[in-house]
Amino acid sequence: MLDNIILLTGPVEESALDGALRSHNPRLSFHAAKSLAELEAIDPGLLPNARLIAFATPIVVPARILNSVGFGAYNFHPGPPHYPGWMPAHFAIYDRATTFGATVHAMIEEVDAGPIVAVVEFAIPPRARTHDLEALAFGQLARLFWQMAKTLATQTEPIQALPIRWSGRKSTRRLYAAMCEIPLDVQKEELDRRIEVFGAGHFGLFPTIQLHGHLFRYAPQNSESQG
Repeated sequence: MLDNIILLTGPVEESALDGALRSHNPRLSFHAAKSLAELEAIDPGLLPNARLIAFATPIVVPARILNSVGFGAYNFHPGPPHYPGWMPAHFAIYDRATTFGATVHAMIEEVDAGPIVAVVEFAIPPRARTHDLEALAFGQLARLFWQMAKTLATQTEPIQALPIRWSGRKSTRRLYAAMCEIPLDVQKEELDRRIEVFGAGHFGLFPTIQLHGHLFRYAPQNSESQG
């Protein structure tokens, strides 16, 4: 029986997501985790009667937990199927993509590769920056969650997959760091583009260039230069 919901998300989102699910199934017990350590600390005995829901989190769930959850694990990914992986909005802006979106998928051991169960896509507004696109994607994720809350809280069968496949390059922290490594022969247009997208210092990663044995790091002059 589906008795437990494990929510893997941030502290702000936790209460709203909890409330949406609880409204459809008040008897559920909820277990929140904001980190991998907190997730692994949850009693393994609860997992066979649990469903795991990850919402806009970079945490990679170990296979041993995914294989133990009795009612499936679903991830709300802040990007469309053609932008799997880490910080997808940054790479979409860098690629000058015209569309973006949000994806819900069943979780398997490989990150952002499981069967897709819900998708929404939208046009990227002109002159949108990374934080604009992240906000739009988050809003669409929230809408998808509210639409799926009853199913997630009450349906014991696996959610039916859509005939949609993941595609495109899967972004990673390593790839993000590589984009911050500026080559000496970089053209001005490419330099400006990388600073615009990767210059805000997310996770301590800034554009850098190595010259004559010295490493130079880009430092934003003001908040408006961050994107």
